[in-house]
Parts: sequence; C-alpha cells; structure tokens
Amino acid sequence: MIGMDDPGNFTFPESLHDSNRVNFYRSYLKELKRAMDDGANVTGYFAWSILDNFEWLLGYTSRFGLVYVDRNDLKRYPKLSAYWFKQMLERKNS
Repeated sequence: MIGMDDPGNFTFPESLHDSNRVNFYRSYLKELKRAMDDGANVTGYFAWSILDNFEWLLGYTSRFGLVYVDRNDLKRYPKLSAYWFKQMLERKNS
C-alpha cells in the first residue's frame, strides 16, 4: 500500500483533475509489475486511500483519496484518478 497526497488548498476543479496522482499510480504500478516479473511475491495492492479523509499526522490539510469528499456536506466526487484506476482494472480483466 502506498499513496500520495495533494495539498488541501487546491480548488475543487484542481482536486478533481489529479493528473499527478494518475502519473504516480501509473509509474508505481509499472515498477511493481516489473518487480513481480523479477520474482517479487506480491499478493495484492490497494490505493491509499479511496476517500479523502482525516490523516493522523496531517489532519485535513492534505487530500489522499481517489474520491473527493466535500467536507461541508460529505458529498463524494470521483477524481480523474478514480476513473483511471477503473479503466486500468477493466483492461486487466478483459
């Protein structure tokens, strides 16, 4: 499990267009695949975290999730990275 955060001061549109997170996961999973091809024993992987949430060290000052959580009304909005993850998983299963 590994993830990356964005500053909590991004605008709503900036938060939804999280291309840095997409690039991070694309690169990380490519290297993970290479390690597996070289014999690493990997049994699973998940993104940290699915939702923007409270982090013990950073509180609400960073956003980690694939899904944006509006902290005023708790509505959830998938980010670009959520759509990328979905497409990546669908390619794997087809």
